[in-house]
Amino acid sequence: MAYTLQQLSDFEDIRTLKHRYYRAIDTADVALLDTLFTDDVSVDYRGGGYRVTLTGRQEMVDFLASSFHSDFAGMHYGHMPEITLTGDDEAEGIWYLEDIAIFTDSGVHTSGSAVYKDRYRREDGRWKIAHTEYDRIVEVVRKLTPDEKVTAHYLAKAGLKPHERKDISHLITWFDEAA
Repeated sequence: MAYTLQQLSDFEDIRTLKHRYYRAIDTADVALLDTLFTDDVSVDYRGGGYRVTLTGRQEMVDFLASSFHSDFAGMHYGHMPEITLTGDDEAEGIWYLEDIAIFTDSGVHTSGSAVYKDRYRREDGRWKIAHTEYDRIVEVVRKLTPDEKVTAHYLAKAGLKPHERKDISHLITWFDEAA
């Protein structure tokens, strides 16, 4: 199949959108996060011991800013995008996620992977995330050992401090991983 120049441009714009999403959460760039989602964005994240569901851009931004905060160090890599244009201003994408999450206050270290399934919508000439969900493929949770140290921690200064975080507990359902 031969793609038009516009289609190739759309693929690149969507890849850039998703890369900005990962960078924004890892650097607590709330202003950037605020530009990445449609007003009616919906979310369904299914992890090893949790499920997150929410609707709306402000709820999404609050959730991300209050999840990736000053007591969190981590990284998110999106790999191998499969992007399908489903209309002039709509698209779908599948991404493979590799991530590391360290809660510096408790020493809990989570690493793993997930498969994201997204829907995108172009609004006012810009692609935005309209729906995002993932299922974890692998998730390993452990405590850091006494000889392991976090020696770089960008979010310690850039992320929200405890008194600045919003209560997002109503967006998360916790369950027993063994169930």
